[in-house]
Amino acid sequence: MTYHALTMTSAIALLAAMPAAAQEMNFNRIASFMVAENTPDAEESSAEIIAASADGMTLVYTDSPAGMIGFIDITDATAPAPAGVIVLDGEPTSVAISGTTAYAGENTSASFTEPSGLLHAIDIASQSVLATCDLGGQPDSVAVSPDGSFVAVAIENERDEDLGDGRVGQAPAGFLTITRIVDGDLDCASTMAVDLTGLADIAPEDPEPEYVSINGENEIVVTLQENNHIIVVSGAGEVLNHFSAGEVTLEGVDTEEEGALRFTDTITVPREPDAIAWIDDTHFATANEGDMDGGSRGWTIFSQDGAVVYDSGVSFEHAIVEIGHYPDDRSGNKGVEPESVTFGVFNDTPMVFVGAERASVVGVYDVSDPANPVLTQLLPSGIGPEGYAVIPQRGLLISANETDDAGPRAHVMIFELQDAPAVYPHLTSAGMDTLTGWGAISGQVWGDDGRIYAVSDSFYGMQPTIFVIEPDVATSRIVDVIRVTRNGEPAQLLDLEGITTDGEGGFWLASEGRSDRLVPHALYHVDAGGEIQDYVALPDELLAVETRFGFEGVTRVGDTLYIAVQREWRDDPAGHAKVLSYDLGTEEWGVIHYPLTQPAAGWVGLSEIVFHDGFLYIVERDNQLDQRAVTKMITRVPLDAMAMVAPGEVPNVLSPELVVDLIPYLTATGGYVLDKVEGLAIAPDGTMWVSTDNDGVDDHSGETMFFAIAAE
Repeated sequence: MTYHALTMTSAIALLAAMPAAAQEMNFNRIASFMVAENTPDAEESSAEIIAASADGMTLVYTDSPAGMIGFIDITDATAPAPAGVIVLDGEPTSVAISGTTAYAGENTSASFTEPSGLLHAIDIASQSVLATCDLGGQPDSVAVSPDGSFVAVAIENERDEDLGDGRVGQAPAGFLTITRIVDGDLDCASTMAVDLTGLADIAPEDPEPEYVSINGENEIVVTLQENNHIIVVSGAGEVLNHFSAGEVTLEGVDTEEEGALRFTDTITVPREPDAIAWIDDTHFATANEGDMDGGSRGWTIFSQDGAVVYDSGVSFEHAIVEIGHYPDDRSGNKGVEPESVTFGVFNDTPMVFVGAERASVVGVYDVSDPANPVLTQLLPSGIGPEGYAVIPQRGLLISANETDDAGPRAHVMIFELQDAPAVYPHLTSAGMDTLTGWGAISGQVWGDDGRIYAVSDSFYGMQPTIFVIEPDVATSRIVDVIRVTRNGEPAQLLDLEGITTDGEGGFWLASEGRSDRLVPHALYHVDAGGEIQDYVALPDELLAVETRFGFEGVTRVGDTLYIAVQREWRDDPAGHAKVLSYDLGTEEWGVIHYPLTQPAAGWVGLSEIVFHDGFLYIVERDNQLDQRAVTKMITRVPLDAMAMVAPGEVPNVLSPELVVDLIPYLTATGGYVLDKVEGLAIAPDGTMWVSTDNDGVDDHSGETMFFAIAAE
């Protein structure tokens, strides 16, 4: 039996054959570039602020951890290539481009009380520094005027967050610099400092300029994030207007980091905007990340005179909740944290792109009517999107993602506006009567009603849930939730990793335990409403050898449950994991060994087990991401090969057959290979539905892949 993908690129090809009138223009990701390709010797590398050359063929980005300005060749946007770096002595903070020249800020500060910094003019083609200006303080955002006549830099002179409860004011004050460009050359002698003190209501003596943007009339708008203030300055350095960014009341937010998604609270907070971008000569948009006291979890359009033309309220965050990207671990702080906002005109449509740092999402808005923006798409980013660039002439949107660690590396992602359906999201709860958050999908089963039933793992251990999914090759939908309860209360501390039907309308659930936390591996029998009816613990013979890498999937064949164990237990030979059986009638346990693929790095384990048409299908995966991933696959063994033995006896060893290599499917949407393929459900016709676990958006991009592979 062979398989082919029903979703992603094949779905696009299918819909592309439809009449043009039925089509819509959508952004879809076409490539990802791992920043470490430019800096292979750096311990840590990052992409923060990014800009595109005038011809749209080269990307230039700041890499603060590595102390470099990086270049990416996107002549072929589907195959971005490393194009070199410039090494700086200090910390690059921002970059903007005019023509063939990039203007980059560099923080060279000795301390918070001795801030300093430079502005470099860099020839993009030769990657050489043409001029360097002393800015007299610590730079943050850099912008160049549309006519190429000057560069504006926000001199933040940021505060020491370990002093005074991390609040402004702390001297020295920040300011704005304006440096002229004369005949294409940066004129350092012209650099002027624009005093911004005495304007903000909060700490007027210590403005901390965060971000700058310049309109077609050479007017500069500046955010003072910590001061919750916005200032408009002329190109000559005159303050034209200033006003508080104000506050907003939000209803329906989650403010508790308790391992549950409950959007029931109301808060009133200052906006505290970070990024800002003109959308025409009289209006600008802000991303209201927040800092000391607030963060409205959304974004705003202001007119130049300070009037609020539009505020997203909770709508942006709620849309993110519905696609499974809500970061519950940030509930007590600033939620999804919109940090970046970018403007571009594509096919005569003005668009605002709002990046949510903690949700790793960018919202695409049509702002043809600034008072009524329309959210048209949410796109998946790498972890921690910091900056965006637009290349309208090529229909490209670029995302720079700063998070880089031992797990996922920092990536630059490229999206293209296509005459094609939107590929993302694969799964959503949009359309439900009640706002429903979800994430960390870790096990699935095909139900008799043609729906998929999926569980989430311990990340939401205070609210264990079975999600009811209507599968669709375009976008599958969560249509209901079944909360798992014990005596009518949430059955807390379960780590649900597997689910199968009981044949009577209920389910058997596999919970992975942690004996060191007094939470055992166990099987739970729940009724159709999710109430626990019974549970089955491991026998003493298996308890004596178990580890925390336990139950990862369960499936039922008649009166027998088969359970996949993730990794070796203490009595297993290296490279072998157990598959267990439990007879519901006799209450007897059985054991057999599954030979794991030798890992190229890290470890390999089992993630799921499903019975279909005489075979047990098993998901086997390594714990690697991106280019390092090797083993992501579905295998199978015939049911009659399950020669189980009693615990304590020497197990037989299975001979699994490779069914599907999943890596081509995991890269089909232009992203890097995700770590945790954990869900598998098989329809009666043999179609496989595969899902990935997004770890509750904790140190993860939040992206969930949920796709079908059809049997031929």
